[in-house]
Amino acid sequence: MPAKSNENQPVTENTGRAKITTPTEREIVIERVFDAPRTLVFETWTKAEHVAHWWDPSGAPLAVCEIDLRLNGAFRFVNSGPQGAKYPFIGFYREITPPERLVIGGPSPMSNGESTCTLVFSEQDGKTTLTMTFKCQSKADRDALLQMRVDEGTAQTLENLNRYLRAIG
Repeated sequence: MPAKSNENQPVTENTGRAKITTPTEREIVIERVFDAPRTLVFETWTKAEHVAHWWDPSGAPLAVCEIDLRLNGAFRFVNSGPQGAKYPFIGFYREITPPERLVIGGPSPMSNGESTCTLVFSEQDGKTTLTMTFKCQSKADRDALLQMRVDEGTAQTLENLNRYLRAIG
């Protein structure tokens, strides 16, 4: 688990090839570079026929993968666990600017509000840098996400995406 940040110093952790920081008490930033053009990375992030293959941190295909890619449209992913357990992940598209940016909203873990995740896809020399900024309602929400290991899970999911991009590339 990353060290707790104090008010003056952000936490930085490298998990695999993802760079993870907590620049403020309400944010988690995860950055990863992919050897693929951003149009392809954006497409594999926004089309169910792709997401179903790489989203689950365990590497298993999703049991359910539904994407309604429009402003305020919803997505629903369901991971399968041991003994048939199902783990849903839902969110709403708050901004869609292909192939540059997505803003996704979802329920905050500790409050009744909505946390957001802004994904910025930038390309240089055929490589795409994905910067994900989780903005939480409070420090308690951010800390709850870290306790749930959103940093490690996301880093593994991004590694799955990297493998998927190489396979379809």
